[in-house]
Amino acid sequence: MNENTIQLDNPLTQLGFETDSLILPGQMGAICARAGIGKTSFLVQVGLFAMARGQKVLHISLDEPVNKINLWYREVFNLMAPKNDIKRVNQAWDTILPNRLIMTLKLDGFSVPRLEERLADMIEQNIFKPETLVIDSFPFDTCDRSLLKDLKILAEKMGMNVWFSVTTHRHEQPDQDGYPVQLSGMSDLFNVLFQMVPENKTVNLQIFKGQVDKEKSKPLFIDTDTMLIYA
Repeated sequence: MNENTIQLDNPLTQLGFETDSLILPGQMGAICARAGIGKTSFLVQVGLFAMARGQKVLHISLDEPVNKINLWYREVFNLMAPKNDIKRVNQAWDTILPNRLIMTLKLDGFSVPRLEERLADMIEQNIFKPETLVIDSFPFDTCDRSLLKDLKILAEKMGMNVWFSVTTHRHEQPDQDGYPVQLSGMSDLFNVLFQMVPENKTVNLQIFKGQVDKEKSKPLFIDTDTMLIYA
């Protein structure tokens, strides 16, 4: 491990994936759930797991300011720390913080060429070269396949894996392939798809695309008090 890594247990690896990253460079994954179930917390945890391994994480927010996203990361990390036997929480946070950059983009001005230009500027100036890209609040209800395909091409070109949140709605039925209608005609672009399913007082974390070894997989849940993933 290099100087920007710490030990952080990733429960998602218990689903039978071949790599701790779950998806490889150029691949895309998403968490699907209704509003208020915990999609942002899931993405933040994915980001923190990558940061702990020393990967560079770029978190793009399309509807929240930088300070609010930073607060999400810090609060989730503080909740993770005791579960991972981290004694010096501030020191551990300072260790992995250089692995993350937050970028805000206006939703109405979002485009792949503009994003590529911003990324190229950062990389050329040796400011930041992301390996994991997290995009929260991506407009799946209004975007078309070409935009998502262009993002996948960009991810392949720059060697990043990409994670999204997908907001679903209670009244909607899945498409003919069993995926949320927001991903209809686009689900093939994703390598991994998770969904959060509330049931009584718990939230089940289910995977409906991308599982590698079902025999080795363990059920995962979301703690409704802390929003942390646990087995």
